[in-house]
Amino acid sequence: MNTTQMMQWGNMPCVRLNAGGYTALIAPDLGSNVVRLRDEAHGVEFFRFKDVNTYDELLQSAEVWGLPTLYLPNRFADGVLKTSDAVYHLPVNEKAPYNNHIHGFLHKRKHTVVEHKADDNCAWCKTEYVYDEKDPFFQYLPVKFKAEFLFTLSACGLEYEFKLTNLSDKQMPISVATHTAFNSPFKVGGKEADQRITAPIGNRWILNERCLPTGETAELGMRDLEYRSGSRCPVLQNIDNEMYFAEHMTLDGEDFYGLMLEDTASGTRVGYEIGEEYKFWIFWNDKGFNGYFCPEPMSAMIDAANMDMPAGLTGKREIAPQETAVFHQRFFTIV
Repeated sequence: MNTTQMMQWGNMPCVRLNAGGYTALIAPDLGSNVVRLRDEAHGVEFFRFKDVNTYDELLQSAEVWGLPTLYLPNRFADGVLKTSDAVYHLPVNEKAPYNNHIHGFLHKRKHTVVEHKADDNCAWCKTEYVYDEKDPFFQYLPVKFKAEFLFTLSACGLEYEFKLTNLSDKQMPISVATHTAFNSPFKVGGKEADQRITAPIGNRWILNERCLPTGETAELGMRDLEYRSGSRCPVLQNIDNEMYFAEHMTLDGEDFYGLMLEDTASGTRVGYEIGEEYKFWIFWNDKGFNGYFCPEPMSAMIDAANMDMPAGLTGKREIAPQETAVFHQRFFTIV
């Protein structure tokens, strides 16, 4: 039977979804983070999770647990964010030598549960956050909007729809990413050394010493090509902000836009599907020895708002008043 339930996980309220053999925990007070996704039958712990974590501990480093949604993601040089009708100055929260604004605010706000229900097919949870003058970040980015989250759990895995609607009279900058923190190992009882990632990457963007794009790209080298061949182990080595164009791949004979993980010892595989609105991947693993790795889909590249390059290349995007931008992802075990 598919079910939903409001519950306490430690000192944090969560919505628990059970459907299709999967269990998900969604934490509205932590930016609607999916703090846990588990496939019990196939022994998969998708996201970095510890049942002893407290709300305060997670809040301090919300980017590296579960499935945090970032707005605005990654780095803006010197905190500057340019749109067609304004220039905003965001707080510089990444210290020297970087001196950037990083990761925004949405993933650390308390969101509202709109609905959680289940039927014979699936279980779902809807949350939202209205950003306006009451948010302390509004002094830096005075652009009202509504963020809506829909999580649907079924035999197809976890489907995630994210919407941003511009409630202001200004152009709203649109840059979205999830700082997806996969557990390592994701196979319960598995070994980190047996994990592999397959990602159909395009050319790599060159970053400078501040982790900002130089505007140049490079053809793929031997290490980069390990992503395409499926031979890259995503941990036990330092993967530090490797940013690429996202491309399509073939998964079990079908066209697939996303990436695939595999535990080579057991043959257990995980699919991570993304919508076409995500144009880039960035890979990072916190030096590789901390029990997780982050393949992050991004709708726009780092510092896209400030790059003097075509929007079609950087992913820079705005929406007009009352317009909505929609983003999709799906996580599932491949059987």
